[in-house]
Amino acid sequence: MPGPTPDTVDPSPSQPKTADAVIVGGGIIGASIALELAERGLSVTLCEKGVIAGEQSSRNWGWVRLSRRDPREIELMAASIRLWEGMAKRVNSDVGYRQCGIVVPFYSRSFKRENEAWLEHIKGTQHRVTALDHASVRALVPDMNLNHDGALYSTADGRAEPQKAAPAIARAAKAIGATILTNCAVTEIETGAGSVCGVVTEQGRIATQCVIVAGGAWSRLLLRGAGVTLPQLKVLNSVARTQPVEGGPDITVRGPGFSVRRRSDGGYTVSTLASNVYDLTPDSFRFLRPFLPALRLEWSSLRPRIGKRFIDEWRDMRPVKAGEASAFERTRILDPAPNTKMIDLAMARLAEAFPVFQGAEVAQRWAGYIDVTPDAVPVISSIDAISGLVVATGFSGHGFGLGPGAGRLAADLVTGAQPVVDPFAFRFSRFTDGSRIVPLTGV
Repeated sequence: MPGPTPDTVDPSPSQPKTADAVIVGGGIIGASIALELAERGLSVTLCEKGVIAGEQSSRNWGWVRLSRRDPREIELMAASIRLWEGMAKRVNSDVGYRQCGIVVPFYSRSFKRENEAWLEHIKGTQHRVTALDHASVRALVPDMNLNHDGALYSTADGRAEPQKAAPAIARAAKAIGATILTNCAVTEIETGAGSVCGVVTEQGRIATQCVIVAGGAWSRLLLRGAGVTLPQLKVLNSVARTQPVEGGPDITVRGPGFSVRRRSDGGYTVSTLASNVYDLTPDSFRFLRPFLPALRLEWSSLRPRIGKRFIDEWRDMRPVKAGEASAFERTRILDPAPNTKMIDLAMARLAEAFPVFQGAEVAQRWAGYIDVTPDAVPVISSIDAISGLVVATGFSGHGFGLGPGAGRLAADLVTGAQPVVDPFAFRFSRFTDGSRIVPLTGV
């Protein structure tokens, strides 16, 4: 089931023998870290087992939002928006970034209370998110045919193009000296005396004292090989894009049963939280206890199932025998089948709210695996037990918008610079130090 096609990034001609830092994963997080570190003068090698942005970094909704963020992510998202604002100039390429605004209609009393409670987290700050009354929403989105009691609205929120952004950032990193390797899986992180000493790729060994794991849904498996237990599961979300639609909204809307944002090609990206499918796997049982609060909060939006993924992930966890391909080599790109029924339902709900979409042609459907943590907050952290190992993963569906800010924070941790934001909320040790692990908001 072919997913969206990200822009091409020509790989570097050869793998180096050494590097100041090796980044595992060529999504928007890994690419952003590579650019940050290359700009700071480090010799950087990024290894991607498939193509740049081949998985969730090209398959997400393309939202760049601060509104409704988990409060622990708010300042990092604000920093990320500032970076998005200058991204096109920084990478010398249009990444489709626009501050079009995002509106979230209050379609029920409970949903209105939930959003008004969220606004308390930004009270007294400069963040431009407000609650609008019905008349103001009507003036802002006059063509929306939806019963509501106002809406949450952010003027600074916007969109960018997932198929363009990470590739453009990776190309910019390469232009200033980073080595970008594609179809080059990292199969092992080497350690000795409690420190990183290198990585093994399918092309050979790279000696390094710093490894940053930004492998998205694959991070748990790679870290397991280094003796690090990351509580991480996967949720499948399905997305559609339409052919160009004349007269559709420029503002991004999250409505009941649908979400929609304009694309730079004139079409729209459409999805819904109700399309989330949760494949039961061996890790579902290993990590049941830490994930229980999240499951209670999001259970109504999940569609659990058991099938081939259970067997695949059980097999992936087995030790690799001599001469056998690793899981990272067997699966270059996770490309699951979309939930067509739920996408069609989202399209129907969208057409009810915006009649202009009646008869809109779906050009493509796809799905991707979102890497989630028990509290739906990413890990951007050094690993205390292994010097030189940094993790930037578990973005729980928020990684695209957070990408540039997360890249800067991870680079700050690597170089010892003053962190762009306080990294405490993103520490890996929160899963073992007795902290209360619970999501603070829904999506």
